[in-house]
Amino acid sequence: MNDSLHPFSRLTPDLILDAVEGVGFAADGRLLALNSYENRVWQLGIDGGAHIVVKFYRPERWSDEQIAEEHEFVAAMAAAELPVVAPLTVGGTTLSRHENFRFAVYPRQGGRAPEFEDPAVLEWIGRLMARIHLVGERQPFALRGTLDLDSFGIDSRDWLLENEMIPDEQADVWQGVADQALELIEHCYERAGDVAMLRLHGDCHAGNVLWTPGELEGKGGGPHFVDFDDARMGPAIQDLWMLLSGDPEDMGRQFRHVLEGYETFREFDDRELHLIEALRTLRLLHHSAWLAKRWDDPAFPAAFPWFATNRYWEERILELREQIARMQEPALVLR
Repeated sequence: MNDSLHPFSRLTPDLILDAVEGVGFAADGRLLALNSYENRVWQLGIDGGAHIVVKFYRPERWSDEQIAEEHEFVAAMAAAELPVVAPLTVGGTTLSRHENFRFAVYPRQGGRAPEFEDPAVLEWIGRLMARIHLVGERQPFALRGTLDLDSFGIDSRDWLLENEMIPDEQADVWQGVADQALELIEHCYERAGDVAMLRLHGDCHAGNVLWTPGELEGKGGGPHFVDFDDARMGPAIQDLWMLLSGDPEDMGRQFRHVLEGYETFREFDDRELHLIEALRTLRLLHHSAWLAKRWDDPAFPAAFPWFATNRYWEERILELREQIARMQEPALVLR
């Protein structure tokens, strides 16, 4: 692999500083790379001002119009006084260009991962997510697509097989369990029925929620949602199930607290509980395809060296078999 062939290889410190200074920020030279694989994200020091965060978008992933939909969604949430980190408008736009790179500038937001084992934290995040969904259901995305069986499941399976990403000794077995998993995902959607689709965060894991101390004691702070790069249409439960962990009893207890907060502002459709394990399975299939599609990016072999091994696919086969069993069990029961 020739690292210099990847577009991000040109994203040098000098280019980053030139891009930021070209839109009016006086960078002081302090650069800190932040954890991101899909894009490249940097924290920059500014002369006489607060730090900023600059996100350089992966070339050819989203169109300008799709990025604009994301920014408009986040702006609508910010206008509703929700604690989201929205891109700054610079020179009349939130999406800037420098040497064929597209980038957005954000204020720096501090914080730590929430303590999801705390019922008060789960209820608070449930209230906030409901308010995000109230904004999300005002209008649909026109261009960003939908998280569904086709886009995350069938397309992922087909791409992996067509591009021969799975070792020969595991390919037939993996395809067999993937096909069975996709059939059961379809059955889960059939059990759920015609649930509403709305604009979502899309990737609501702990790393995308920054918690600052004080909110629960009435001293300010609380959660801020960041990184809406995966925003798309989907069922509301997609933004809720990743808050849960443990065995079904643990998840049922946690979700009861989430719903106590959520239903303060928005009614939850209980039929969507049938989709939790289906969505988890879709995420697993999509993640394997995502890694494979990004393998030409030098950051991926360095961060995920186990991906190109037989053991990785053996573990994915086991994982899919476990999901097949879970999708045949009753829907999550609130405790």
